Amino acid sequence: MAILAVLFALVILLMLVFTAVFRDERVPFVRSPMTLLLACAVSGAMVAYELLVRQVLLRMLRRGTMPPTELRFLNALVETSVPSFLIMLVAREIAPLAVMQGPAAYLYAVFIVLSTLRLDFTLSLFTGVVAAVEFAALSFMYSSGQDTGIAAVLGSTPFIVGKAIVLLLCGAVAGLVALQLRRRMTKAFEAAQERSRIVAAFGQQVSPAIVDELLRQGPEIASRRSFVCVMFMDIRNFTPLVEKRTPEEIVALQNTVFGVAIDVVNRHHGVINQFLGDGFMASFGAPIATGEDCRHAVAAARELLERIREVRIGIGLHAGDVVSGNVGSAARKQYSITGNVVILASRIEQLNKDYDSRLLLSREVLERCGEQASGATALGAVHVKGREDPIEIYRIA
Repeated sequence: MAILAVLFALVILLMLVFTAVFRDERVPFVRSPMTLLLACAVSGAMVAYELLVRQVLLRMLRRGTMPPTELRFLNALVETSVPSFLIMLVAREIAPLAVMQGPAAYLYAVFIVLSTLRLDFTLSLFTGVVAAVEFAALSFMYSSGQDTGIAAVLGSTPFIVGKAIVLLLCGAVAGLVALQLRRRMTKAFEAAQERSRIVAAFGQQVSPAIVDELLRQGPEIASRRSFVCVMFMDIRNFTPLVEKRTPEEIVALQNTVFGVAIDVVNRHHGVINQFLGDGFMASFGAPIATGEDCRHAVAAARELLERIREVRIGIGLHAGDVVSGNVGSAARKQYSITGNVVILASRIEQLNKDYDSRLLLSREVLERCGEQASGATALGAVHVKGREDPIEIYRIA
C-alpha cells in the first residue's frame, strides 16, 4: 500500500513535469488542462485510497484478522484498472492507438510486478488477467476503423492478443515468484519459531552455547573427544551460612551468586553444565572451542572473585581431554562432560580449604593461559583423593 501510494504520487509529479517541459512540442504530453487535472485527480484519489487501505489493514492485523478474500480481489481490480482510466483520459485528445503504446500502458506491468508482494499466486494471476483483458478491450475499441499504415498493424488482432497474452503470462510468472517467496518466508518463519521454542524451553536451563549447538546439529549432539578446561566453584561454609535463613532468603542468595556466575561464564565463552546447590561446574572448550579456553577460564575465574562479594567462594581449574555430548535415554537426555579431568577439577577446588585459597589451578591450565596466570604461586606436587600420582597445583588467589 505504501509503495503504491508513492507510485501514484510520482505519477502526478511526472505528469506535471512532462506537461511543463514538453508543452511546446509538436505533440505535447497533454494538450488540455482539464485532462491534466482529471488525470492528477485520479492519481491523487489513488494516493488517498492506498493510504486509507493501509491504515485499515494495519488495524486488522493488530486485531489478528485478515481482510476477506473478495475484498482483496476487489482491491487488485481497482488498482490494476487505474492505467485504463488514464489511457481513456489521454485518448480524448491524442490518437487512441498511440496512447495504447504510451507510458500509461506500461503501468500495467508495474502493478503486475508489485502484485508479488501479496505473496498470493491467485492474486498475481488475477492482476495479470485484469491487465490483459482491459488492455485488449481498449485496444479493440480504439482500433475500429483503423485499416491503413502503422495503425492497422497496432490495431490488428494478432498484435493486440499477443500483447494481452504477454501481460497474462507476466501475471502468472509474478504469481510463481510470489509462491516461492511465500514458501521461503514460511520456512524462515517456522525456523524462527522453532528457534524461539527451543530457546524458551532450554534457554534458562542450559547455556546459550548448547542451545546454539542444538539448533545447528539437531537434538542429538554426538559425543566427541575434545580438550576442555573444567571449572568448579563452591560457596565456602554454605551450610552454616544459610542455617538461620529462610528458604526464600537462601534462594535469593543463590540467585545473586549464580546470576553473576552465568553472566561471567557466558561472556568468557564458557558453559555452565551443572548447578550443585552451593556451587557449579562449568566447561570451556565444549561444545564450542576457541583455542584459548584455558585463558578464558582463568579470566572468568578472576572476574568471579572480583564480582562475588556477598559470600566467600573457592574455584578449581583443570584441563585435559574429555568426552562431551548428550548422555541419557530417549526419554531424558542431558549435555554433559565426562572424564577424569572433571573429577580432578573438583578435587582441586576442594583443596582451597586446605590452602586457605580462593583460586587454584593445575599445571595443565597454567601452561596454556599466558598472562592470565600472572602472580601464580607454585604449591608443588599434591596428592588428591582418588588419584595415585600427584598433580602440580598453583595458587592465584
